Amino acid sequence: MPMLKRPDGEIYYEEFGKGFPVLLFAPGGLRSRLEMWHHPANGPQRTWCDWTQVLADAGYHVIAMDQRNAGQSRTAIEADHGWHTYAADHLALMDHVGADKFHVLGGCIGGSFSLMAAKVAPSRVASAVLQNPIGVHPEHPDYFPKSHADWIVEKRAERPELDEAKMIAFGKNMWDHEFVFCVDRDFVRNCPVPTILLPGTDIPHPAATATELEALLPGVEVIREWRGPDHMDAQHKRVVSFLKRHTPS
Repeated sequence: MPMLKRPDGEIYYEEFGKGFPVLLFAPGGLRSRLEMWHHPANGPQRTWCDWTQVLADAGYHVIAMDQRNAGQSRTAIEADHGWHTYAADHLALMDHVGADKFHVLGGCIGGSFSLMAAKVAPSRVASAVLQNPIGVHPEHPDYFPKSHADWIVEKRAERPELDEAKMIAFGKNMWDHEFVFCVDRDFVRNCPVPTILLPGTDIPHPAATATELEALLPGVEVIREWRGPDHMDAQHKRVVSFLKRHTPS
């Protein structure tokens, strides 16, 4: 089982294909895990491509992971943890697989992980795909804090030894911010890496957030109709074309 050892635990990841690296951040909020990319064997397909397969077939080295304390990854949860903690995991994983420069592609919370990667390691991130990015919904600003409270109950049922006060403090570090939580509007306005946006339309992935990202991100490309099954092929072709144009020669 491939595991990245971290100072406070371990991170599960899988690799697919060969070529220029792409780091995937799966949907699922704090439950973000690589299995979310795969279409269920029984039941309706997801509305997004399985990028582990699509990008491997397109000639990329795909690295997908379970975020800390999701799926098969397990680490500590401390009061000073936050977006920077996840970013440190992401860069450590790319160091571990020997990838100096790479693309990032994130769904849901992965949109914020991608923007954070562009902020902390702009020289390493070749481009960013923001699929269904999360943000503060103007009519439901407490959605993520409330969801975090539910997550605390879930995690403490699994691991009773976890410190609730630390988990609450961690939640404030994650969600007590505006816009996309991890970076401010000034950073987005001056984002140093090329981006493509697949807008969201619901409470955790607000249309208002996507509209603002489109207005602020310099030179952003937008795929307005991207959800499958009707637009799966277009989603596939547009994203792969974008990555190829921004893959270093």
